[in-house]
Amino acid sequence: MQNSKHHQVVIIGGGTGGIAVAAHLAKEAEKLDIAIIEPAETHYYQPGWTFVGAGIYSAEKTARPMKKVVPRGVKWIKESVSEIAPEENQLTMDSGQIVTYDYLVVAAGIKINWDTIPGLKEELGKNGVVSNYDYNIAPLTWKAIKEFQGGTAIFTQPPPPFKCPGAAQKILYLADDAFRKNKVRDKTKMIFCSAAPGIFPVKKYADELNRVIERKGLTMNYQTNLIALNPDKKEAIFSAGEEEKIIRYDFIHVTPPMAAPDFIKASPISDEAGWVDVDLHTLQHKEYKNIFGLGDCTNTPNSKTAAAIRSQTPVVTSNLLATMNEQNGKAAYDGYASCPLVTGYGKLVLAEFDYNLRPKETFPFDQGRERRSMYYFKKYILPKFYWDVLLKGGDLSLSGN
Repeated sequence: MQNSKHHQVVIIGGGTGGIAVAAHLAKEAEKLDIAIIEPAETHYYQPGWTFVGAGIYSAEKTARPMKKVVPRGVKWIKESVSEIAPEENQLTMDSGQIVTYDYLVVAAGIKINWDTIPGLKEELGKNGVVSNYDYNIAPLTWKAIKEFQGGTAIFTQPPPPFKCPGAAQKILYLADDAFRKNKVRDKTKMIFCSAAPGIFPVKKYADELNRVIERKGLTMNYQTNLIALNPDKKEAIFSAGEEEKIIRYDFIHVTPPMAAPDFIKASPISDEAGWVDVDLHTLQHKEYKNIFGLGDCTNTPNSKTAAAIRSQTPVVTSNLLATMNEQNGKAAYDGYASCPLVTGYGKLVLAEFDYNLRPKETFPFDQGRERRSMYYFKKYILPKFYWDVLLKGGDLSLSGN
């Protein structure tokens, strides 16, 4: 076993939440000894992958070297955590390295379970089976859309939790536009198979999305969950209530099932379902007061989006610094999340809402309508905000995902 290392603040995860909190902590408390544990060499702007799958962005535009996004002065431990021992304030790496901390921030993201749908992993990226939830597969979504000559195109959405819930339906609308442009839409049946009971949980936005669905002539199968693929017959197998439904496909975009990372599930800091057990407002761990969590790995009941992390970041930063000063943190997260619902090339409904599914909108107009301006906001403004503000400790008074 290697020698142990100690840091005042250790952050697990170099994704959106981990980098954002590190950047804001480093700005607000310059002398803090901060370390990020992250094995990956590359940081991804994952909200851009829908646009990759629709031929709007190149995949390369959504990736930057991790060493360029880790804030200056923050130490990068290029390892994976295998065990969390909160009673000892200790982490064990896969290599056996021990890292100890005074305060811990857990921003480990979410695990994609390709394996839980038999037949999916082996077929992914081939024969019309695609997904925008992978950096290497998203470009193949666009390739499959361009080459599609008609038939049955299926788009799936699993039961929650899963990250960027809007992405499952965004590619449905964009593919519809692309098929029309390529003059194959009239010989295509487009089916959205979702485990949810409806298109969106907030009525204001659902009303507009249902108008979009009607206009586009899409077939919607709700409470219908993908459970297996039979690639030899190009069959998708779904559970629909107590029944099993088989639909033959020529193209299928799969939003895969997701779960908490295994090392969190196995740790004392998780709840019964395996998520980091934090107070839904303060984001402080319910039992271990020197631990905070944010992003996709926690059990907060918000939509798992980058915009949620944008709102959680100042809460974690403020309450962590208060705890370090032996004070009670006063910052509170209200469950804010944003889904920029792209409804076609040049069209977007910007849904913003809180824990209670009440709209919490940023702009001085009705966001419950498709707008070209919001499409360009998503396409041009949000990526710049992500790279140049959120990940660099800047002012976070901007919405979107």
